[in-house]
Amino acid sequence: MTRPLPLLTFQNEFFWTSGADGVLRFQRCDDCGRLQHPPQPVCWHCRSTNLGAIAVSGRGTLVSFTTNEQPWIPGFPPPYIVGLVAIDEDPAVRLTTNILVDDARSLQLGQPVQVQFEAAGDVWVPLFAPVEGELRPADTGEMEIEPLLQSIRPMVRADKFEERVAITGVGSSRIGRKLMVPPLALTIEACQQAVADAGLTLDDIDGLSTYPAGGPDGGFSEGGITALEAALRIRPTWHNGAPETWGADGSIVAGMLAVAAGLCRHVLCFRTVWQSSYGEVAKTGRTSAGGGRATGLAEYLLPFGAQPVNTVAMAARQHFDRFGTTRETLGWIALNARANAALNPTAVFRDPLTMDEYLAARMISDPLGLLDCDPLCDGSIAVVVSAIDVAQDLAQPPVLVEAIGSQIVERMEWDQGVLTHEPHVIGPCAHLWTRTSLRPADVDIAELYDGFSFNCLSWIEALGFCGIGEAKDFLDGGKNIAREGGIVAVNTHGGQLSHGRTHGMGLVQEAVVQLRGQAGERQVRDAEVGVVSSGGLTPGGVILLRKA
Repeated sequence: MTRPLPLLTFQNEFFWTSGADGVLRFQRCDDCGRLQHPPQPVCWHCRSTNLGAIAVSGRGTLVSFTTNEQPWIPGFPPPYIVGLVAIDEDPAVRLTTNILVDDARSLQLGQPVQVQFEAAGDVWVPLFAPVEGELRPADTGEMEIEPLLQSIRPMVRADKFEERVAITGVGSSRIGRKLMVPPLALTIEACQQAVADAGLTLDDIDGLSTYPAGGPDGGFSEGGITALEAALRIRPTWHNGAPETWGADGSIVAGMLAVAAGLCRHVLCFRTVWQSSYGEVAKTGRTSAGGGRATGLAEYLLPFGAQPVNTVAMAARQHFDRFGTTRETLGWIALNARANAALNPTAVFRDPLTMDEYLAARMISDPLGLLDCDPLCDGSIAVVVSAIDVAQDLAQPPVLVEAIGSQIVERMEWDQGVLTHEPHVIGPCAHLWTRTSLRPADVDIAELYDGFSFNCLSWIEALGFCGIGEAKDFLDGGKNIAREGGIVAVNTHGGQLSHGRTHGMGLVQEAVVQLRGQAGERQVRDAEVGVVSSGGLTPGGVILLRKA
């Protein structure tokens, strides 16, 4: 096995080399005495800079795990077990790691474990093996949900920026698998369609916004603002492109803020993916070379082969263990998506799906199987945000913005936050409901990020369509989320699970089409209020929309 290795820096070297003497070490604040991980130049508990390293026992508690069955990294063959270990000295400090055991069926949450080090070049990788001892509570440390909600900030002022903007146009390119066309061509298709849908011309567009940004990225985007402006010569007065926002929806809210502030009148927001074709092109060697040592968040994940699906799978296992959720619970999300996709001619997967077929699909990272994961595709979605004073005069009925939710209350590191849900859903959802008098019962359609089925479950609970831990009963049979006759119609175009991985922007397009009453066979009757979420392990966020 060849592990990806972290880049050693002044800040992290003590951690990655401490295994040379067989002792695990963590950063400790000498003022408040708290441990913290990953290492930082300041203590996040008391903000002291008086920090050092301290040896710990190397014992911990297994708080979640998953067996990864999918090959992700050359030289790192599956199956292997990715685990999450809470350190005895401070259970709020956790490590993503590999669990050294022959059969994952022998593992239990709460099992005591002990560190073992594997030398890899100039790095000693901390791995963990089960040891004798009584099962312990799978302690979530400081990251229980209720205390986090106390951090939600009230509105700063009574008048909302949301009242000064509207969504006036949407468009999409071809959506499909291995289209083998230049990604910028897809971007241009979607953008021209969205502008025409709004009854505008490209000369009317004075703002551009995208997520994430340009640059080599394994098919994750097409080149960003620079590439589109160079192709269409829009000459915007304001532009935005950045990866550190809450996915595609974050780029739309950035455009809303620019319009509300008076910087521009019409912002063209877009999101392009071409991961399906990129994978095919990569086989020929005609892609930019990757490689290099892991840095940032990846530094504490890649050495153990941990991928986003593994992080979500471990959250799902915690939810299963604590609340009695089952694979069938997630299956109802997948089946609902497929039933809706059958009525959507642009969906990647439209064939009928049964629960037996869902359960029989090969495992990717237990408890998540192939049909719990959104399919790679190529495509672009674009959205036009306009000033409210001109929106009424355009070609389409405007879709109004009731509220947004964006507050971060959890740790940004994926493995240090709430254990039982996808990271970064709790704060944005609670924040949303402080900015509106509407409530979950008022929502007709919910287009919820479902890069993995468990993401969608996390949003359903966090938004309050059911209580925390109540998804098993709420989702049973799929009736409550069905397009017809349900409590709230979820992912009406097929979601990412069946429509394809458009990283949240396709969910926005669907919400707009539904609220206009233009969804054809899949139209939800009398849809007046819709919520859209975005962010799959990135910072999350939500937008509440309503019919004009």
